[in-house]
Amino acid sequence: MDEQRRGPFWDVMAGKVPPPPAAELLGWELIAVDPDEGTIEVAFKATEQFVNPVGVVQGGFLAAMLDDTLGPALVAGLGAGQFAPTLDLHVQFLRPARPGRLVGRGRVVQRGSEVCFLAGELAGPDGRLVAVATATARIQTVRESA
Repeated sequence: MDEQRRGPFWDVMAGKVPPPPAAELLGWELIAVDPDEGTIEVAFKATEQFVNPVGVVQGGFLAAMLDDTLGPALVAGLGAGQFAPTLDLHVQFLRPARPGRLVGRGRVVQRGSEVCFLAGELAGPDGRLVAVATATARIQTVRESA
């Protein structure tokens, strides 16, 4: 890991702070990140607890995985004291996802001074896409309370 990188993403990666509970629930695992290019590849573990009555992963979990792919693609390149909440997330479900390892790839499409556009995809264990997404995020600065 780049020792000059700072911020919440890098604090989690360095083990300085625990990962967010939602990321732990989803089995979030970093595969590769290039904060200068605004790209990331992560893996998730979709458990049997994520399935709907017909035995496939419920779409809300897939959307959460995509949100937890696209957001970090941007956040990894932010400075210390910055974060970027998702303003809008649009997901298209392409085929059923079965429990197992799913891989997300995300990228920053355009980064403005405040508003950023993101895109990504989620693939199943066979490498076939199960869902794609676009998102809008807003860069904000953390204000310390007195």
